[in-house]
Amino acid sequence: MTTTTREIHLAQRPTGLPGPETYRFVERELRDLREGDVLVENIVLTVDPYMRPRMNDVKSYVPPFKLDHPLDGGAIGVVVESRSDALPVGSIVRHGLGWREHAVLAGEYATKIELNGLPSSYFLGVLGMPGMTAYAGLFDVAAFQPGDSVFVSAAAGAVGSLVGQFARLAGADRVVGSAGSAEKVALLVDELKFDAGINYREGDVMGQVGAAFPYGFDVYFDNVGGDHLEAALEHINERGRMALCGSISGYNDPNASGPRNMFKAVGKRLTLRGFIVSDHESVRPEFEQKVGQWLTGGDLAYRETTWNGLDAMPEAFAGLLTGANTGKAIVRLREDPTV
Repeated sequence: MTTTTREIHLAQRPTGLPGPETYRFVERELRDLREGDVLVENIVLTVDPYMRPRMNDVKSYVPPFKLDHPLDGGAIGVVVESRSDALPVGSIVRHGLGWREHAVLAGEYATKIELNGLPSSYFLGVLGMPGMTAYAGLFDVAAFQPGDSVFVSAAAGAVGSLVGQFARLAGADRVVGSAGSAEKVALLVDELKFDAGINYREGDVMGQVGAAFPYGFDVYFDNVGGDHLEAALEHINERGRMALCGSISGYNDPNASGPRNMFKAVGKRLTLRGFIVSDHESVRPEFEQKVGQWLTGGDLAYRETTWNGLDAMPEAFAGLLTGANTGKAIVRLREDPTV
């Protein structure tokens, strides 16, 4: 039995982009299993934008990370010891104790998954929280309808890349996304089949969005905030709908400001709705059925950027926050089991 593990603790609260000083690598003893517990060897870990605000000591929809305690996040692992009848040794599970090599947890907090020939990382991405976020945000929050035109920010990321494709597959009239390089813009158009893309690093986001949508658009899926949200408010059509998923442009900037034209929401009778994916579990069966069909049918293009080993977690997280990833950012600790 494995008796020790390595995990990453929050050593100090960062100002700006988290650096090496933010983290402490700790080796510690694993506690003994109690009835109903499982010991999981993690296979793949996720880094996600929502983790950055949790490093601040501020009240939010999820408690902040505690100093000198392990960080956490999504993980896929294999059960290597079990006192749970529902999760025998060898089970592949999804759980919330990432940022570590092993986890001991009650079986009720682990979800057994069947890989069915897919990489385990897909269940942290297209078939996991990012995919569910994209689906619930587009269809449940923004009330997408066939024929809508859709603008997606951070469209080459884990969530945005799926939002645009879901919209296209569901009958959108036009889909445009923003990304941070010419290569990513080319990916949007050539591989993900967006109608167009804009490179926000070239500046004039307001002008680029206006040029991409000369007749406006109906739905905006916001992962960025800031100048993207300001441009969306300017160019969205009357009675447009906005799904506010994230504001990554301000996560590392304590002086970030909001859009200067919020009054547009009044005159245009807009619906701006922030959402947390966990509030939309009612659409999960529909999501799993439809997205599973799109994926196995070859209708969805899916990209991952992979770092390897627990030591790479800080670099992977910083890369996520600065746009180094294309698609889902993951950290792989070991290869998937052969099943």
